[in-house]
This record gives sequence, C-alpha cells and structure tokens, in this order.
Amino acid sequence: MSTGEMFALLDRAQNGDDDACQQVLCENKGLIWAIVRRYYGCGVEAEDLFQLGCIGFIKAVKGFDITYGTQFSTYAVPKIAGEIRRFLRDDGAIKVGRTIREKGQTLWSAKERLRQQLGREAKLSELSAETGMSVEEIASVELATGAPESLQQETAEGLTLESTLGTAGPEDNLVEKIALREAIDRLSERERMTIILRYFKGLTQEQSSRILHVSQVQVSRLERRAISHLKEILIE
Repeated sequence: MSTGEMFALLDRAQNGDDDACQQVLCENKGLIWAIVRRYYGCGVEAEDLFQLGCIGFIKAVKGFDITYGTQFSTYAVPKIAGEIRRFLRDDGAIKVGRTIREKGQTLWSAKERLRQQLGREAKLSELSAETGMSVEEIASVELATGAPESLQQETAEGLTLESTLGTAGPEDNLVEKIALREAIDRLSERERMTIILRYFKGLTQEQSSRILHVSQVQVSRLERRAISHLKEILIE
C-alpha cells in the first residue's frame, strides 16, 4: 500500500469509518507483532500482548496528524509499545516501585526547573546537585521510568548507537529503539553506566572515566564489551 493510499485510509478511519479502521489495522498487523515479540517472556500471553498493541495502534490512528508530513509508523510504534509497557508496569508482571516513581517525578521536575533557569538541558552534575541523587541513581531512574531512547543520540565524537550496532532498515530501526532500553537493562552495572554516559549523556571517554572512577582505557574496554553484548541481545 502506498503512502497516499494509507493516508486516505487513515483519513476515513479518523472520520468514523469502522471498516477503514479495521483495514488499516489488518495492513499493519506485522508491525504490531514485531513490537509484541520484544515483550515475550514477560509473563503475559502473546495474544494478550497483541491485543494491547492493537489498542495502542488504534490510539495512534485516532491521534495521527496526516498533514504533519511524517510516516505513520514513526508515530504508531511508540504508541503500540507504550500501551504494552503501561499494562506491564501498572497491571502486569513488571512493576516500577513507588520509590522509583517518586524519584522519577523529582527528576522530571528538576529537569524542567533547570531548563527554565538555564535555557538548556541540565548536565548530569547539575541534576545531581539539584536532586541530591548520585549519577548512578539518576541513570537507574531514567532507565526505569523513561521512554525508549533514540538510537540516533550522538556521543561527543559524533558516534550513535544506531551506527555502532549496525541496525538495518527504517522500520527495523523503530523496533530496535523499543528494544534498546530492555537490552541495556540486561547489561552489567558498569557496562550499563558506560553506555548511558557515552551514548545518552554524550560524554567523552575521559569524562566518563572520571565519573566511573576508572581509567580511559578501561572505559574503552567497557564500551566495546557493552556494544558486543547489546548486539547479541538485540538479535536474540
């Protein structure tokens, strides 16, 4: 189906055409299942995960702005994954504790407050000073409560996880973005912190070494090992 045909179908669906809504859902079952497969083994039946994905997909259909000029799948993927994750967090097998939730709210408020004061995104050291949390705590809270991160965030040297991990086509990249945080969670603590500091905070290896209290050579080794492990996890 061409982009024009898809947009015409979406327009009908948004205007109350149930048949069009069902058709666009059928056309995108493969995309929904691609995301659902990332949550296998979480204690919820695959069909139930698929139904949750469909709910997220329908929300994407209703909320998509056809005039904005972006691909529908780009908008739909986080909606699908978000619906599944919301269930797993609030009702299903994966729980985010109250303490983490409270820290997440504190961190979010601090980020907004500092953004207003500084006119830019706050640095790790500034967030730590503002909240009283250690760098490790901030990283853990962001991983537990944040949205899936982009593979296109650049390090200080201009590298990205997308290029380093060698992901494939654009739709595959979208699915990999949903899986990235779960993959990072499975790394060792030192590897996880190295990836966060290098690829999500954009620090150099030297800056990362000071925070991790290791040498720059050790950071380089940790980074290479973490990337290797991420590649293994993402192709499972």
